[in-house]
Amino acid sequence: MKQLVSLEAFAHDGEMPLSEFIRSILRTRLHPEKSDRAARGKLGEREAASALKKKGYRILARNWREGRDEIDLVCLVEKTMVFVEVRTRAEDALVGGYHSVTQRKKAALRRVCTAYLRGLRQKPAHIRFDIVEVRLCQGDKISLNHHENIPLFGKNYQP
Repeated sequence: MKQLVSLEAFAHDGEMPLSEFIRSILRTRLHPEKSDRAARGKLGEREAASALKKKGYRILARNWREGRDEIDLVCLVEKTMVFVEVRTRAEDALVGGYHSVTQRKKAALRRVCTAYLRGLRQKPAHIRFDIVEVRLCQGDKISLNHHENIPLFGKNYQP
């Protein structure tokens, strides 16, 4: 015989109001891209790549890895190679995407960018690092903020 369990039991013994619990289930079913952190990140990367293409950037690589380090996008605009970290956040996130890139993350980004540059036959004339902050807003709206030329490489940087 099957045992029936009430929705209240799934709502963590009343810690979450039943109506909010049901809405969260419906949001997950209606918008699976928002229910999973990795899926949200992929959505943000797609939106960022699309926006950069509209600005004239050519996407050379996506999710390029070296060991455990990864750079989300490698782009070319004119004679500048641009390494792009995409940070996808909910509209009400406490820390924005720009400020979520810590010194530790910057060190990992420097390592992966250096590895990418060392693998090139011809080095680019210029390099820079950008952050694209993607905010997932209510009503399936997305806002992007492109922070260009973030300090990552020193003045005398040599890959």
